[in-house]
Amino acid sequence: MKCSRCGKNAIKSVTTYVSDLGDVLVVVRNVPCYKCEECGEIMYTGEVALHIEKIVNTAKVLKQEVSIIDYKKQIA
Repeated sequence: MKCSRCGKNAIKSVTTYVSDLGDVLVVVRNVPCYKCEECGEIMYTGEVALHIEKIVNTAKVLKQEVSIIDYKKQIA
């Protein structure tokens, strides 16, 4: 995959996604991604982005001040 920012090569990796929703902080660990070898840009596939959205929406409903969620455990 090519980086959308600089056009260099992006490799498969994992990252931590953080979403600050004001009253809720959602941290999703072990998220599959593509990371640019040159500039470090993180890119997600459409499927992964949808899973992240579902995880964040579920965390909003729980209304915990901080939610730390393992992506791989939620998808399994």
